[in-house]
Amino acid sequence: MAKKSKGNRVQVILECTEHKTSGLPGTSRYITTKNRKNTSERIELKKYNPILRKVTVHKEIK
Repeated sequence: MAKKSKGNRVQVILECTEHKTSGLPGTSRYITTKNRKNTSERIELKKYNPILRKVTVHKEIK
C-alpha cells in the first residue's frame, strides 16, 4: 500500500515541447519529483526524446 505524502515533494510530469510542433505521433513524457517549497514555478529540464532521437526541453504539465 502506498503511504501518504506529508512532505513538500510532489510528482510532476514533464512533456517534450519540440515533439508537439513536429507533427509526429506519440509523446515523450517523464515523471519526476520536485520540492514545492523550493521550486514553486514550473520546471524545465533537458531530457532525451526517443522518438526524435535527441535531447530536447521538457516542461512540466499539470
